Amino acid sequence: MGRILQISMLTYVAMLLSSCGIVEGIFKAGMWTGFLIVGAVIALIIWIIVKVVGGGKR
Repeated sequence: MGRILQISMLTYVAMLLSSCGIVEGIFKAGMWTGFLIVGAVIALIIWIIVKVVGGGKR
């Protein structure tokens, strides 16, 4: 009975650690996606300001 308990505990710990890695990957992807969206919004705002002010006219 002790051997089965050890194997089941080892399996349980292995599943917990692998799920932590999955969650970490999701958060990293979310962070980079957030950075890209914020960068795109800032670029769009700068582009709009340049167009309104009249940049590019000669």
